[in-house]
Amino acid sequence: MTAIERLTVTMPKEMVATLKSAVETGEYASTSEVIREALRDWSFKRQLMLDELTALKRDIDKGLADVAAGRSKKFDAQRIAERGRKLLAERST
Repeated sequence: MTAIERLTVTMPKEMVATLKSAVETGEYASTSEVIREALRDWSFKRQLMLDELTALKRDIDKGLADVAAGRSKKFDAQRIAERGRKLLAERST
């Protein structure tokens, strides 16, 4: 079984009221349950963010390697805007 450790947490009164309300309405059996679920959600979101950051870094490295290898074009804002307008026009038909 997982070892349980007691932890003291300080939070604003509004958060405490929300937490206690969730227990009082029967949504959760205890304040500890509310905190555990919140931490599971936070851990999940944090892992998603870390995964997205890893993918972004990988894309940046690939882009930098492409530039170093000469596989890039000169930035042309007008060409990009024209391409965007063409794509929008195609979608609206």
